[in-house]
Amino acid sequence: MGARLARLTVNPDAIAANWRWFARAAGKADCAGVVKADAYGLGADAAAAALLSAGCRSFFVATAVEGARVRDVVGAAPNIYVLNGAAPDEVRLLQQEELMPVLNSLAQIALWGDAGPAALHIDTGMNRLGISPDDVVEAGLLLPKPKLVMSHLACASTRGHEMNARQRAAFVTASHAFPGAKLSLAASAGAQLGEDYLFDMIRPGIGLYGWAGMDDGNPPLAAATTITAPVLQMRDVPAGESFGYGATKRADKPMRAATVALGYADGFLRSFTGSGYGVSGGARLPLLGRVSMDLVILDATAAPDLKAGDEVEFLGEGAPIEEVARAAGTLPYEILTTFAGTVRKNQA
Repeated sequence: MGARLARLTVNPDAIAANWRWFARAAGKADCAGVVKADAYGLGADAAAAALLSAGCRSFFVATAVEGARVRDVVGAAPNIYVLNGAAPDEVRLLQQEELMPVLNSLAQIALWGDAGPAALHIDTGMNRLGISPDDVVEAGLLLPKPKLVMSHLACASTRGHEMNARQRAAFVTASHAFPGAKLSLAASAGAQLGEDYLFDMIRPGIGLYGWAGMDDGNPPLAAATTITAPVLQMRDVPAGESFGYGATKRADKPMRAATVALGYADGFLRSFTGSGYGVSGGARLPLLGRVSMDLVILDATAAPDLKAGDEVEFLGEGAPIEEVARAAGTLPYEILTTFAGTVRKNQA
């Protein structure tokens, strides 16, 4: 590994600054940090350490193995919640690492028994994970004192969506079966819906890494990562010549082209074809033709000083994550976990 030329640089200070933004938005509620999926592809070790230094004391991961890794970073004191719950072959690891499963079914509650503190997830309309509202009373009998009761909003990114109020009402009703338990409903987007959605804890994830999660009107957050790749070759291309596989793009005038060491083997999605770009010296350089496995071609006419060996930015301050995701026809979540995550893995 490490033979690929694209490079990802993570800014832990930006992750910490973004957590502080959400901690202020949380008001009197606690602000956790979601570091699942290797901190959305940016590296859970560095992210967890930065969050701990910023004051974060509760972390969410997806699996027990992820939780064990974060425990090594943050030490014994913080709470670590495992969103996928408990599986039979994970109970021992969860206990050893003092991880709290977020129990999602009556079967998981029965499996966990009195193995240690746990959280409870109630499905309030997403139909993904969580205890059915019909099973809440029975869940309360089996698990009368969960450490945390939580649910997840399906449409929090859209302010005013009727699902938000409906899910909140269902959550409040279900929580009556667990008097005294701490409550959590909001993730990054939900934390921006107003005080009624904050409860006792918010759980920002994508917001920690640079995108606030709303469909529009996102507050400015710090860019947590930069991805660059080097120029391998420059060439002057006459009018009428084509670029890359399939000859899908032709030069309508003489152009200066840069071939850059980046492709879908680095997680740079093929869907960037026709809309992707790189940035050099503040100039946006459009993609020419298709994304290849290891290479892309950029229109470098606007960067006359660009030369072989120079680095081009594909994600960062000059290429904001929301705009990059839009160019690929996807969301920042996929850009981070696929593009950033693959680049990071390739350079590890």
